[in-house]
Amino acid sequence: MSGKNVPRRLVSIPQAAEEFGVCSRTIRRYISAGRITGYRFGPRMIRVDLNEIDSMMRPMSAAAHSGGAK
Repeated sequence: MSGKNVPRRLVSIPQAAEEFGVCSRTIRRYISAGRITGYRFGPRMIRVDLNEIDSMMRPMSAAAHSGGAK
C-alpha cells in the first residue's frame, strides 16, 4: 500500500473465499505459497487481511478477455 496506516480487515478463510468468489482451498494455497499472510489466533483460528488480497488483483488486458480470438 502507499505508506498510509490502513486498518486491517481481518476475516476467516471461508469469509475471504466468499468475498472473492474462490474456494477456501485457494486462500489456503495463497497462504502456503506466501502470496498472502495468514494470522493465527490460537491453535485453529486463522484470519487473512482482505486489503492484502485486494492488492494482489491486477486488471486483465483486452487480449486476455477475448481469449485471442478474432
